[in-house]
Amino acid sequence: MSRRTRRPRPARPTPASCPCGLPAAYDDCCGRLHRGQARAATAEQLMRSRYSAFAVGDEAYLLRSWHPTTRPPGAGLDAGVRWVRLEILGTTEGSAFHTTGTVEFRAHYTEGGRTGSLHENSRFVRHEGDWVYLDAVTGD
Repeated sequence: MSRRTRRPRPARPTPASCPCGLPAAYDDCCGRLHRGQARAATAEQLMRSRYSAFAVGDEAYLLRSWHPTTRPPGAGLDAGVRWVRLEILGTTEGSAFHTTGTVEFRAHYTEGGRTGSLHENSRFVRHEGDWVYLDAVTGD
C-alpha cells in the first residue's frame, strides 16, 4: 500500500447528537470522554468514543486512548473523509470485570462523493486502569 500525504484536518464544529450512534447529545456522551471528564467503562464505550473522535477530528483523544506500545506518532486524520455511521457488530469480554476485550464494527464514511466502510475487529486492553485501543484485525 502506498503512503499518501494527508492534509491537516481542521477542527469540526461540535455536533448536537453523538456520532457514536447512541441516542444522546455529543456533550453528554462521547464529548465527556474527549474532554477528560469521564472514562470509558467498557471496551465498547471506548470504541464508540474513538469513532466519535474520528468524526469530530479529535486527534489528541485518539492518541491518548491508544496503547503506548502500538500508538503511532499521529492518527492520520484526513480532512476529505466524513464518518457518517457506526455499526457495532459484536463484542467479546470488555466489561468492567475484564482486562481485555474486542469490538467488531463497521464504520461508514464518505470521501470525494463516494461511500465506503471500514470493517474491523479491534482489540482493547486495560492500561493503568483505563481501556485503551491495542490493535486490530481488519475485515472486508
